[in-house]
Amino acid sequence: MPMMQSRRRFLTMLSLAAGASLVRGPLSLAAEGPPETTAIRIAKSPTICVAPQYVAEEMLYAEGFTDVRYVDTLAPEVPEAVAHGKVDFSLAYASQYVMTIGAGEPVTLLAGVMVGCFELFANEGIRSIAELKGKTVGVQALGSTPHVLLTVLAAHVGLDPMTDIHWVTDPAIKPIELFVQGKIDAFLGFPPEPQDLRARHIGHVIVNTAVDRPWSQYFCCLLAGNPEFVRKHPIATKCVMRGILKAADFCATDPAGAAQRLVDGHFTPRYDYALQTLRELPYDKWREYDPEDTIRFYALRLNDAGLIKSTPNKIIADHTDWRFLDELKRELKA
Repeated sequence: MPMMQSRRRFLTMLSLAAGASLVRGPLSLAAEGPPETTAIRIAKSPTICVAPQYVAEEMLYAEGFTDVRYVDTLAPEVPEAVAHGKVDFSLAYASQYVMTIGAGEPVTLLAGVMVGCFELFANEGIRSIAELKGKTVGVQALGSTPHVLLTVLAAHVGLDPMTDIHWVTDPAIKPIELFVQGKIDAFLGFPPEPQDLRARHIGHVIVNTAVDRPWSQYFCCLLAGNPEFVRKHPIATKCVMRGILKAADFCATDPAGAAQRLVDGHFTPRYDYALQTLRELPYDKWREYDPEDTIRFYALRLNDAGLIKSTPNKIIADHTDWRFLDELKRELKA
């Protein structure tokens, strides 16, 4: 019963907000026709910064879907799940998608959604990325998303990530636990980890990608779809994107309501951490920033680091489709 009441409150809130920017623009299902399929699968991982795809659930029902499924997926495996058709769509870190495409996997990038998902925490003796030289940095595994992102961050300030940083890996223990125990000097945190550390007054942030340049000038997460699904179901693709982009606006304009939706939908147990995440991250940049800039930024740095061979132009030419985003920017005007 509480879940049904929450769902009714959420739908009522959407109805009341019909004249606001988060739902402005024609529904256009009548003009487009209904989606070619009424079933949609989206990845579900513990990372709550991708809140728009979770908050979008009721909006997706409003778009004409009758079966919206969230498929449990380990965060590092999200791009491959999209490429292999285990899920139809998902948000994931730009670097993840660029790496996956560079490895030859079929993914279609559709939009940038939000900025600033990760923060670099260090102990009190370290004040900058450059000071990580000779220090221990924890990652779950070499080649993991945090390892790749830290490699890019370190190389950007002139460090040699291979020799200047002592990487500590332990598949059995999360890096945050090693950091709390004082066994490593730094690690990269993703929501709700930064919120947890701040609540416990452990360590401090030396890079916050929501506010620190150049990271804050590019999308952190991109929305991608399975290429076969996008090709066969263009109306459904646009409907999914519309729901998720409206949800991004909702996260920006009503973080408290969005945080409650995350808890009610069992996407996270902590309302306070969800609310802090939604208040701190810029969810209103999807109209303003150019996702191609993000692809170029990360592809160049991953190429320089020897992690991919693909060029930005090749990735953009073969693995992006901005038609839906361009249409939705016109529809969903602020």
